[in-house]
Amino acid sequence: MDNAKILVDIHGHTALLTLNNPAANTWDRESLVLFESILHTLERDRNIYALVITGQGEKFFSAGADLKQFADGNRETAREVGELFGRAFEALSRFPGVSIAAINGYAMGGGLECALACDLRIAEEQAQMALPEATVGLLPCAGGTQNLPWLVGEGWAKRMILCGERVDAATALSIGLVEEVVPRQCALERALQLAKQAAKQSPVSVRRCKALIMHGRSHTQASGWARERALFLELFNCRDQQEGVQAFLEKRSPQWVNG
Repeated sequence: MDNAKILVDIHGHTALLTLNNPAANTWDRESLVLFESILHTLERDRNIYALVITGQGEKFFSAGADLKQFADGNRETAREVGELFGRAFEALSRFPGVSIAAINGYAMGGGLECALACDLRIAEEQAQMALPEATVGLLPCAGGTQNLPWLVGEGWAKRMILCGERVDAATALSIGLVEEVVPRQCALERALQLAKQAAKQSPVSVRRCKALIMHGRSHTQASGWARERALFLELFNCRDQQEGVQAFLEKRSPQWVNG
């Protein structure tokens, strides 16, 4: 639906989600519930291998939470919205395919946390990124304090969260917050290119590779090595493993069935 707060378009094996809550694509209860529901639907769709997220318009990826939700200081509202943020962005982190944020403008607070929950981030040259929650007496509650240090290190995470420092696209690239910077109005095109490139990989292999990479955040290297071998062997129960090897030997493109 054109008036939905999250627009969904399918490009081959890629789902494009556009944050569509003008003027700043802020998050509220409705959009968070819808976002989580869409992600669960896409996760069950075996024809979807990749996910791209961008913002409607040319100025904002997303300015984060709609602060009007917290104006009355109601704790139950805060609990509800916090849980909705957590569920939505945890679902994004758990999405089995490749997820890419096409940051087409300001990514602030919950907007940046959405991008942080993705596997890759492509930023346009004019983009600005920040986690300024402490400036208004709040804190990042959708993974920001956990995901940002993993990407940029503790020092830069503290500068952005504790000091409220905003970074431009060039700085974001230099500290590892984004993987690539592109000219204005080019983030979506580049993200879709990467998603299409990822779709050439075996989706069952990608799913397990992603799980192994995320495993390293909270487990020992020794357990990662053991799990790596176990998942390698697990692939031999999948049709795509046989298809991939045979396609290579027959010098043709593989036809994945995601199983």
